Amino acid sequence: MKPFFLLILFLSGCANQPTSQLKQEAEKPAMELGNFSVSLAVKDIAESRKFYEKLGFAVRGGDQQQNWLVLQNGSTIIGLFQGMFEQNIMTFNPGWDNDGEQLPAFTDVRHLQKTIKAKGIKLLTETDESGRGPGFFMLEDPDGNQILIDQHVPAL
Repeated sequence: MKPFFLLILFLSGCANQPTSQLKQEAEKPAMELGNFSVSLAVKDIAESRKFYEKLGFAVRGGDQQQNWLVLQNGSTIIGLFQGMFEQNIMTFNPGWDNDGEQLPAFTDVRHLQKTIKAKGIKLLTETDESGRGPGFFMLEDPDGNQILIDQHVPAL
């Protein structure tokens, strides 16, 4: 079968599923990874900032003099990082909501790391599993896209 035909079959199956069921499934992920953002490796942070501000993003954190900024547009968050890494990274922050506020309950980064390793996924970096404070680990999807799980708050 052609890929386009398979996509049509998949989408028609989704269309037949009740909207409330799709919404419930989307609201309950199998693994709570935390707040999501995209960390962009940029060549010129000043130019990138100007560009994203024209798209309605506003600076919410960071330090342009240190070559990193966090910008937000509604619920969409991006980080601009000049000279810190080579490629764009998907970032998840356990323990944070979309406003960077600590959640009352969340899955600790060490538990996420153990769960992901138990599923047979190789990690690029690991966090100290005996710790209780902030920690991070990295993995890569099959296409080489890097994923950072970066917890900034202490475990509950």
